[in-house]
Amino acid sequence: MYVLMALIFVAGYLCIALEHPLKVDKAASAILTAVFCWTVLVLGAESILPNLASPDEHGITGELRHHLGEISEILFFLMGAMTIVELIDAHDGFKVITERIRTRRRVPLLWLIGFITFFLSAVLDNLTTTIVMVSLLRKLIDNRNERWFYAGIVVIAANAGGAWSPIGDVTTTMLWIGNQISASGIVTQLFVPSLVCLLVPLLVLSLTMQGEFTRPAPKVHDEDRREPTTPFERNLVFALGLGALLFVPVFKTITHLPPYMGILLGLGVLWVVTEWLHRGKNDEDRHPLSVVGVLRKIDITSVLFFLGILLAVSSLATAGHLTQVAGALKDSLGNVYAINISIGLLSSVVDNVPLVAGAMKMYPLVSADTLAASTDAGWLGHFVIDGTFWELLAYCAGTGGSCLIIGSAAGVAAMGMEKIDFVWYLKKISLLALLGYLAGAATYIGMTAL
Repeated sequence: MYVLMALIFVAGYLCIALEHPLKVDKAASAILTAVFCWTVLVLGAESILPNLASPDEHGITGELRHHLGEISEILFFLMGAMTIVELIDAHDGFKVITERIRTRRRVPLLWLIGFITFFLSAVLDNLTTTIVMVSLLRKLIDNRNERWFYAGIVVIAANAGGAWSPIGDVTTTMLWIGNQISASGIVTQLFVPSLVCLLVPLLVLSLTMQGEFTRPAPKVHDEDRREPTTPFERNLVFALGLGALLFVPVFKTITHLPPYMGILLGLGVLWVVTEWLHRGKNDEDRHPLSVVGVLRKIDITSVLFFLGILLAVSSLATAGHLTQVAGALKDSLGNVYAINISIGLLSSVVDNVPLVAGAMKMYPLVSADTLAASTDAGWLGHFVIDGTFWELLAYCAGTGGSCLIIGSAAGVAAMGMEKIDFVWYLKKISLLALLGYLAGAATYIGMTAL
């Protein structure tokens, strides 16, 4: 049964990785993997975990409910954040940014796009930011192949920007909600390495890009076409939405409540404000601008994918598989830097969510009392809150996926929107992303050494 669980997980993982050739959504594969793993665990509990063989609250069912409680915090946070971002987009709030780009020169636009994406990703998330920025590029650059270079920088910048913010990437959010990192700690320790991760590709491309780009021909608009919102409504929802996202770490620090409570507070305020703002409009105009209308746009399949893969990983943690893997990594690689850099490179091939979830279960969060009483304080010291392992894991898992276009949600989104060729990205962008990734990791290691 113990080996069968591992085989089921590997098979499920392969189905997730081969989502497009199999034409089966990865959410379906993740959910089935989770159910099969827990079913095998409960049926074979007597041989795998004799002390948890009871199917009641004190056995496997109790463990499942414990893990589900932790996972639900992440899912509710993500759903709240996704709703807020969709509400801003429904009000055309991102026009506040896109309408202010005027340059026609390639290199200034490259740096402008890179830095806007970097900081916007830290406030929103890397997936949403990529969608917004690629949509912007379509309005700015006419030539598709030239647009691909900028889309590649968007992928690198979005992943780098999400790595240093507790709400910028789902893996960083997982570590933050799990108390492996703090909001202030991740910002102060990873901002510079993440910035270096972006600066290296920008500097290299700046040496090869010259001249001006061609903008698309202006479209003829119907004079009778009405904007869905007024400038006041756009700016108000944009400001309140970003404010709600930025307030979450502050709310957690003040109240010590979980982050999903802060995001639900922000969503509730926005809900009331938008209902009041559009109270005088007819149903046809009001519905798409309301939270009720926006909820239909939420990517529920992604939420179900996270639920399935996190439940599957938690079953391996309960059975003891991940403890064995953790010991093997320690024995073979020897230090936390090599382990994390390997995890980051692996995340360019497979999804970073299960990798981080596995690492969180493989290596326990160490308290100050445990560290003081341990005879292996040198190793365990990396696993305290804001420890070296957790911080570098957030950076590596967040930015390593840029090395291949299929290695991150941002890359997959850009690939789908712009039909970017996998081999083209491998030839033109992957080396830049790898140089930036290694330079950022080296920067973090140097900072900790100092």
